[in-house]
Amino acid sequence: MTNAAMPGGPPSVRRRAVAGVMEDLAPGAFAFVMATGAVSTLLAQDGATTSSAVLLWIAIVGYVLLWAAYLWRLVYRWQRFRAELAGPRAFAFLTFVAASEVLAARLAVDQHYGAVATLTVIGGAGWVVLGYGVPLFLICSGHGHSLSLRQVNGMWLIWAVATQSVAIALAALAPHTGSPALGYLASVCWAVGLLQFLLVAALVLARLLLEPVEPGELDPPYWVFMGAPAISVLAGVRLLRLPLGDTLVPGTFVAGTSVVLWTFSTWLIPLLLALGVWRHVLRRVPLRYETSLWSFVFPVAMYGVASRALGEAAGWGWMTTVGADVTWVALAVWAAVFIGMLAAQATALRRSGQPPGET
Repeated sequence: MTNAAMPGGPPSVRRRAVAGVMEDLAPGAFAFVMATGAVSTLLAQDGATTSSAVLLWIAIVGYVLLWAAYLWRLVYRWQRFRAELAGPRAFAFLTFVAASEVLAARLAVDQHYGAVATLTVIGGAGWVVLGYGVPLFLICSGHGHSLSLRQVNGMWLIWAVATQSVAIALAALAPHTGSPALGYLASVCWAVGLLQFLLVAALVLARLLLEPVEPGELDPPYWVFMGAPAISVLAGVRLLRLPLGDTLVPGTFVAGTSVVLWTFSTWLIPLLLALGVWRHVLRRVPLRYETSLWSFVFPVAMYGVASRALGEAAGWGWMTTVGADVTWVALAVWAAVFIGMLAAQATALRRSGQPPGET
């Protein structure tokens, strides 16, 4: 390969390489920020402040870069962007909402409430636009009627994850406003997110049981099946921490539902691992980096955060220990996927920057 094909080549080649990477950016790329923010939160809870801070800054940089990349695609690749909004993975765009709110919740740990409020508003605006816009677009444009049950996938559960992430960020801000309004709004989001999870989970389960499933179709986003109830547990615990009278949902219902969701999330882990063995070991689907792998890292980290939070709220030391143990599993998984991402991006930049006809 010539020097012009390398990332350090002429500016025009570098620009073409970067443009190529941004053009192929997946709708759910913000899952990287979600996963990194969740692992950073786990590390902060475990007292690993330095490691947590490093991951927090990686998440912030990733958030800013992804914002720039998506704005570029919106301006210069609008037709492709619009086509993705009409496709079966349109709900993946809601990773932007969840990334904003997960980052806000992490910054709340360090009491940066100005940044928390800003990210909560940004994520909330995205939730209104995308949370309503994606289903409305599919329904009103007629594109939804062209979708089949086979096209339903794990990324649809991001709809519920995004809603619960808004609830978490609002609950983090509520005690600092002097008004119960944010607590009420967080309660509404928790309840809506719970129903969204139940409805979409039924649809995803119907797709898996009623339609033929190829090994390649069981991609990492199906782990959101476990992550969605986990983040619902965390949102419920955050509501329980608010003063009585500052929430709309009775505390006993929130606590009981959170325990049920945690047990269901735990029950799913062996099932999802078995499906992974069937996919990669028995059916020999290659395990290589893809953006959707961050949708696997996020549920693992969120399960740890939720387990620790629920254990502390209920006084169950064994559950708190489970959350602490998951910290290092989540960090190891994050590191492996992060290294894979760097290698994949380096390869993509070299290939995108290579002039036609060169090898």
